[in-house]
Parts: sequence; structure tokens; C-alpha cells
Amino acid sequence: MKLFSSLLLITACLLARPATSSATELGLQAWTFRSLTFVQTLDEAQALGIHHLQAYPGQELGGGLTGKFSHTMDAATLEKVLALAKARDVTITSYGVITPQDSAEWAVLLAFAHAAGLKEIVTEARADALAAIAPAVAKNNLLISLHNHPTPNFYAKPETGLAAINGLGASFGLCADTGHWARTGLDPVATLKAVAGHLNSLHFKDIAERGQPSRDMPWGTGTSNVAGQLAELLHQHFAGIAYIEYEHESPALKDEVARCVAYFRTAEKLSYDDLLRNRVVPAGFSADVRANFANGRGQDSARWPAMQPLFAPDLSNAVQSYPGAWAFNSEGVLAPVMAAGAKPNGDLWTKEDYGDFVVSLEFRAQENSNSGVFLRSSDIVNWLQNSIEIQILQGDEKPVHLVGAVYDVSAPSRQVPITAGEWYHYVITARGSQLTVTLNGEEVNKVDLDQWTKAGVNPDGTPNKFTKAYKDMARTGRVGLQFHKTPIEFRNLFIQRL
Repeated sequence: MKLFSSLLLITACLLARPATSSATELGLQAWTFRSLTFVQTLDEAQALGIHHLQAYPGQELGGGLTGKFSHTMDAATLEKVLALAKARDVTITSYGVITPQDSAEWAVLLAFAHAAGLKEIVTEARADALAAIAPAVAKNNLLISLHNHPTPNFYAKPETGLAAINGLGASFGLCADTGHWARTGLDPVATLKAVAGHLNSLHFKDIAERGQPSRDMPWGTGTSNVAGQLAELLHQHFAGIAYIEYEHESPALKDEVARCVAYFRTAEKLSYDDLLRNRVVPAGFSADVRANFANGRGQDSARWPAMQPLFAPDLSNAVQSYPGAWAFNSEGVLAPVMAAGAKPNGDLWTKEDYGDFVVSLEFRAQENSNSGVFLRSSDIVNWLQNSIEIQILQGDEKPVHLVGAVYDVSAPSRQVPITAGEWYHYVITARGSQLTVTLNGEEVNKVDLDQWTKAGVNPDGTPNKFTKAYKDMARTGRVGLQFHKTPIEFRNLFIQRL
């Protein structure tokens, strides 16, 4: 612990002035796409515009090659693998996590690293093994980086890793998994500060809930204060690679990884001060909406709550009229089942109740589609009289029935045309009596429920369909999606309690 505290003091003095532009490069850990072959992962990296790949042992090669990616592959196979990567403008810069069992396997691994032109090996080897290979590592100009899995992993806390590499030279450092730090209960920003000067690379992550085995999230939408992490890397003049690694096999994996890339490309252009102020807007959010998620960020990322998927991929946290009434497809799109001969579909509801929250989702309608998002439903059978509905409808003559309307009580600020087959983004905030609806970043409705004091009557004197005063609608209830016997699709559904 004394060593750990001393390092904190020294690095604080050395790194007093932040850089003005980011030198951190973006990479991809192949484990993210472990359901694909290695060659397919190269294709994904190319499509994402990522040029640095960290390979892992055991991924099927594919692309006409037999076997798995391994430090024991023969020279001819390695040559073909490197050629396939080069053709996609991708460099295999790193390999791991790999922990050889003995000195003989370390010799094979180091020879492989030299032949493959690797810059780094990521391992969880103990201190004695690291000391034994130090002379060979120095000759090969290779980085050896200690990785941390969550508690109870030996290197879960950074002081253990720092002690293991102490005195071994500049080649030895950390491949800091910031998501696993958060799962261990550590603040990623504070922990990055603690290991300053000893980072070789990162498994860079944002997760749903600190201190829990929770899922990865698109950067900027979880609890790990990604902007703060990037600010700290900028402050440290870190010039290594931050590898995207997704542990969660999301049904929308490719899209979520693309959102991480988009976040990084935005953030790398910002100053240290802008990052500290979290002026990075994640893909799919507007700056105004993002303010809902930013309270307390910059002081302690554990203080602000996580966005969670509204529905589990298998809909185990949902209530359906019958099994299979709704389903996610392979692209992460949620829709009612419309197959010929299928039973009439019902609405889809959360099992949990929500009071104050923000829900973010995208929807895609077809010609004459009619649907909606239900809020705070206290009765999912008699939902009409016991739910607030935010409309998804085009072409109706009544403004209080159009997209963006609070059904039958408040028209949107303007009529927004819906083009069939295009995706639109809703962010709906419910806080006490206040409801706010944004569509594609534009605020289209804002109401105070307490103004609806009479049953069946709106504040402007026009009638509505409700048998009780709208101010008396439940302030806590289920969230739901409406099936109105017309095609409707949803994706990227998240909710955050306020």
C-alpha cells in the first residue's frame, strides 16, 4: 500500500498539466465478436474504421483457414492470417489474455509475438513468471501488460498489479479493464489516476451498474463516466490503445459497438475541459436530453443511475398476452409477431413498475401504422383508462392523436410527418406531474398533468376520453408498447430511473 500511495504522489506531480489533444488510439478486442470467426471479426473492425486488433486464443479462424487463433499456429497459417488482416488495413497489435503454464510455453509465446510483429502480450501471470521473462522481453521490444478480471481475481485491484511489475522495467505495465474495475466496485476515473504512468493499454468499457456483474453499455450511457475516463487519459498524455471489449452478447451488438466508436470519434476532438464537463453526446441523444443523465457526473459516477435495457433479449422481464406474441430478431429489432395464422397479438408490458424515469427508444412504422408507448400503467387489462399513452400515428385529422401527442389530451407542438420504413427516436421523460416528449432531438410536447383537473375535459375545454381527471393518473406503473393490429418495430430500448 505504501508503494501504491507513493506512486499516486509522484504521478500527480508529473502529470499536472493536461494535454490539449488526445493521443489515445482506438482498438478492438476480438472477444467482442467471439460468436464470429477471426476473419469475420477483421471484417467488423474494417467496417468500424478500427485499425488495431487485440486477438485472443481460441477464436475459430474462418476465411478458408482451419483451426483457431493461437500462439501455437504454424508459420504458414500465421502468414495467411497476417495477410488477411493487412488486406483490411488492420494490424494485430496485441494478444491475450494468455497466461502460459511454464517457461517452455513462454518461450513459444515470445517467439510467436516476434513472428507476428506484436507490440503487446496481455496476461495474468504472477510476479515470479514476469521476473523470469524480463530479460527476453527487453530484447524483443515487447510490452507485457497485466489484465484485471473482477473480484475475486488475483489482479482485481490495481495495487496488486503495480506490486507485481515493480522494478521490472518500462516494458511491464497494465492492460486496465475499466469495466472490470467498475464491476469490482472501483471508480474507473479514480483508479486510472492511481495507475498513471503504468498503463500500456486498456479494455475500455461502460457498464450498467457499478459493483455488480452487469452488462456492457454503449459508451456514455452507463455508469462508468466514460467522458471522465477519457479526460484522465488525456491528462496523462496516454498514447496507447483503448480496446473496445464487450462482454455482453447483446442482440444489437454490432450497433452498440458502432455507438462506442461514434462516441470515441466525437470525444477525441474535444478538449480536457469539455470532457470534464461531459460535452460528449452519445449517438441517439441530443444535448438537451442528455442533461437528464448528467447529474453528479464528474464528481462521482456512482451517484448517477444507469440506463438499463427496457426488455431482456428473451423478454423474460416482460408480460405478453401469450408466449411469442412479441420477439427480438437477430438484429435486435423488437416487433409483434405478424406471421400468417398467428394469434391476435396483445400489447407488451414491463413486469416492473416505474415512477420517475427517462425512456429512450427508436420506432419504425409503416403506412397507416398505429401504436404508442404506455407510461405508468396501473392496470394493463383496462389500460385505456389507467395509462398515459405517447402516440405513434400519422395522418389522423385530430392533432391529439398524432405522433408526439399525449393521447387525446395534448397535441404535439407541430405535426411531424413519419416516413414509412424510417427509424425515429423518442426520448420520453416522466418526472412527477411533468411529461416531456422529444422526437429526433426536438421537444414536441411538454405537459403538467396537474392542469387536468376534471374528468373528460382538457384544460382548453375540449373533451377527452378519460373517465377520471388526468391529474389522478397513477404516478407509478408499468411501461408498455402498443400493438394496434398494424406493423410496428422498436429497437435500442433503454430506461433510466430518475
